[in-house]
Amino acid sequence: MPPVRRPAPVKTRGLRLLRATLPMPRSARLFLSPSFFAAMSACLRLLLFVLLLSGVVQAAPLQPRGSHPRLFFTAERLAALQARLAQEPTSAAAWTALRASADAAVAKPDTATRFLEPLAFAYRMTGDTRYAEAVRLALRRELSRPHWGEPDLLRREPVWHAGLGLARTLRSTAIGFDAIHDFLAPVERREFAAGIVRLGILPTLDDWVLGERRIHALDTMGHNWWSACVFTAGLGALAVLDEEPRARGWLERISAGSIEWFGYAGSVLENKPANFDRGGAFYESVNYASFALAEYLAFRLAWTNALTTPPAEIPALARVGDFFLDVAYPNAGPVMTLNFGDGSLHADGSRPLALLWANGYRTPASAWYLQRARTMSYREGLDRSTPLGLLYFPTDAELGAAPALPDRPTMAVYPDIGWAMLRSSWAPDATLLGLRCGYTWNHAHADAGSFILFHRGRNLLIDSGNCGYSRPEYDAYYRQSPAHNVVLWNGGAENPENTYVGSKFSGALLYPVASGDLRYLLADATGPTSRLFNRNYRHFLWIGDVILVLDDVEAFAPGQFEWLLHVGGKAERRGLDLKVADGDASVLVRPLFPTPFPDAGLPTDYPENMRLVEKAGFKDHDPDTKVTYYALAPSEQTRRTKFLTAITLVTPVNQDHLPTFERLSDAAMIGVRVRQGGTTTEVYVNLLADGRIRHRNANATLGGWETDAYLLAVTRPDAAEATDADGATRIFVADGSYLRRDGRVVLDSLSKVFLAARQEGGALEVQLQGQSAREVRWRVPHARVQVRLNGATVSPAFDPGSQTVLLTSRP
Repeated sequence: MPPVRRPAPVKTRGLRLLRATLPMPRSARLFLSPSFFAAMSACLRLLLFVLLLSGVVQAAPLQPRGSHPRLFFTAERLAALQARLAQEPTSAAAWTALRASADAAVAKPDTATRFLEPLAFAYRMTGDTRYAEAVRLALRRELSRPHWGEPDLLRREPVWHAGLGLARTLRSTAIGFDAIHDFLAPVERREFAAGIVRLGILPTLDDWVLGERRIHALDTMGHNWWSACVFTAGLGALAVLDEEPRARGWLERISAGSIEWFGYAGSVLENKPANFDRGGAFYESVNYASFALAEYLAFRLAWTNALTTPPAEIPALARVGDFFLDVAYPNAGPVMTLNFGDGSLHADGSRPLALLWANGYRTPASAWYLQRARTMSYREGLDRSTPLGLLYFPTDAELGAAPALPDRPTMAVYPDIGWAMLRSSWAPDATLLGLRCGYTWNHAHADAGSFILFHRGRNLLIDSGNCGYSRPEYDAYYRQSPAHNVVLWNGGAENPENTYVGSKFSGALLYPVASGDLRYLLADATGPTSRLFNRNYRHFLWIGDVILVLDDVEAFAPGQFEWLLHVGGKAERRGLDLKVADGDASVLVRPLFPTPFPDAGLPTDYPENMRLVEKAGFKDHDPDTKVTYYALAPSEQTRRTKFLTAITLVTPVNQDHLPTFERLSDAAMIGVRVRQGGTTTEVYVNLLADGRIRHRNANATLGGWETDAYLLAVTRPDAAEATDADGATRIFVADGSYLRRDGRVVLDSLSKVFLAARQEGGALEVQLQGQSAREVRWRVPHARVQVRLNGATVSPAFDPGSQTVLLTSRP
C-alpha cells in the first residue's frame, strides 16, 4: 500500500501559494517563511505567559473536580478507608467510636452542633439519612444566628468581625454543608451557601483579605491568626463553589495570599519577625507552629481534592516538617517537645506532619514520628480519633515501614528564630539539650540564652512554661527573664516591655560545631538584654558526659549577677554539686567559676564562695502552685564576670566513676581539666580575648599552647603526654587564628575560626566555621592523611616543611 500523504498545515500551504503567486523581493519573502512564523508563535506564547503572570490576561477559571463532597470526605478516600477497616483493627475501633458519637448526637439534637464533623462523616460512610438530617438541623441552627463573631472582638474599634471562634464555626459548617450537599434540596443549597457566605466567608475576607474593607495585615495577632482565619474562609469558598459565583475570585486571592504569608519577612518599624526560618520553622513556639501550618495544609488538601487546578507552589513545604522532628524528645512514654515560649511539653507536630503526608510530602522520618504520635491526644495533634485523622493519617502499612530511628542529624540550628537542638542520639531516653536565643515578642518569651535539658526520659532542667493568658502571672512571670535559665544582673535581663513591643535587637545562635561526642554553640544574648548588659555571651561546649556552660557577661556598672536554674525534679546540694533528680534520671550542676560552692562546713563559713539562693516561681500551666527555682550568686558585686558551670549527665555507665573536674587559672586564663572515660580534656578561656583589649591581639599562653583563641579544648588519652602537640585526639578552637606548641604550628589562619579537628587512625575530620573566604592550615602527621572537611572528603595541599594541610573556602 502506498504511503498516505498528509496535507501540509493550511497556513503553510497558504504561505507557499502566496509566495508563488505574488511578486515580492527576497527580503519580504523571508518574513513569510515557516521558520519566521514559528518564531513569532513562540514569542506570542511567551508574551501570553507574561501577561498571565501580570494579571493583564486572566487564567482559565478554577474548575471543580467531580461532585460533592469535595473537601475531605471524597468518594475515593472513603472507599479506601472502607477497604482498610477489615485489615486495621485500630482504624475499625476508631470508626466505631466516631459512629457512636454521631449516634449520641442524633439522640440529643441540641448537641449536634458540636459534633458536625462526626455526623457528616457518619453520613458519608453509611448513607444513613438520620445523620444527614442531624447535620441539616445543626446547620440551620448555626445559620439562624445573627453573626458568628466573638463578643470581645465585636466591641473593638474598628470592629473585628472575624476571629478564631468564627473560623471554627465556619470550618465545621463548610464540612457539614459539603458532606450533605446531595441530601439538600436545590433551594436549601442556595439558602445554606448564602448563609455561609454572609456569616463566615465575607466577614473574614472583609477583615483580613479584601481591600475594600480590610483592617488586618499578614502580621496582625502574631501571624498565626491570618492562617487560621483566611485559610478557613478558603474551605468555605470551596464548599460553596457551585452556588456562589464570587467564590472562584476569592480562592484565587487566598491562594496568592498563601505565598505572601509563607514569605512574610517581618517589619523593621514594628519590631516583628519573619514568619518562617530559612529551615522551615515557624517562630511562635511548637504548638502555634502546628496550629498555623495545619490550617494552611487543610486548605491545601481540600483545594487539591476539590479543584483540577494545582495549589500554589510553596517551596517551604519541603522543609516545614523538619522542625517538629528536631524539637521532639522520644522516650518510653508519649513524645515530649521543647516547650520554649507559649508551648507545651506535650505539644506535638502530628497534625501538620499528617497533613503534609496527605498532601504528598512524605519522608521516612515523618513516618517514624507519626508512628510514635499515633495515640497522642494533645489539642493540636491529629490521630485516628477524628474523621480527618481516620481518613488521612498514614495507614498501618505505611507506619509499619517507618525506620526504627529517624535519619536526622543530632544537631540542628534554626538561626532565624533562634532555636537549636543538640542530642546524644535519636534513641529513646537519650539526652537532648534545647537552646533558645532569638526574638522576643508575643508567644516568644524573654528567654534569650535559655536552655532546656531532657535526660534519660525526664525533663530535668526546664522552662517555666506558661499559663492562661488572662492571668496576671502570664506576663508578670512566665514570659519574663526570671522564669528562664538565664543570667540576671540586679534581678533583670531583657526589657519586660519586649513581650509586647518586641525586642529591637534579636539574639543569635552562632558557629555550630559537631565532632564526635563534642558539640559547640554560641548564644549571643547581648541584643535583647542590651539595656543592662554590654556583653552577654553564653557558650555551650558538650564533651562526652559533660556539658560546660560558659557565660561571659558584662554590665554597665557593678551589680549582682545571678545564674538561674529551673528544675523539673528534686534538687539538693551535695558538696560541690547541685544534684537534680527525677526517678532514676539525674544530673549534677557544678559551678567552677567565678567560685565553686563551699565543699565543707556552713555557707557562712565561706562567704567568698558561690551561694545557692532559693527563689519562688510558679508551676507550668498552674499559677496557683508555687515552685522553687535556684540562683547561683557570686559573693561579690562586679561589673564583669565569667560563669563556668559543668553539668554532668549521670548514666548507668558512669555513675560509679563520674567525670572529675580540676579548676585551672592564672593571670591569662580560667579553665578546667575534665577526666572521663579514659580521656583528659583541658579547656581554657583566654581572658584577654573577651573584648577588654581592642587594638591588640589576645596573645596568650594557655597550658603551654600559644594562641589568640577565645576558647581552647584539647582532648587526649590519659596516657598521652600533655606536652605532645601530636598526642591530642581532638582539638577545639573558638575564635582563634593560630595555635602553636613547642615551635610546631597546629593552626594558622589569618581570619579567626571556630574549628574542631579529630584524629582517628589515618583520617582527619575537621568541622570548620568562620568567614566564607578563608585559608586554614592545620597540622597533620604525614601527607597520606585522609581529610574530611565539614562532612566532605577533600584533597588538600600538604606542606612537608610545616607538616600542614591547606583547607580553603571561597564564597
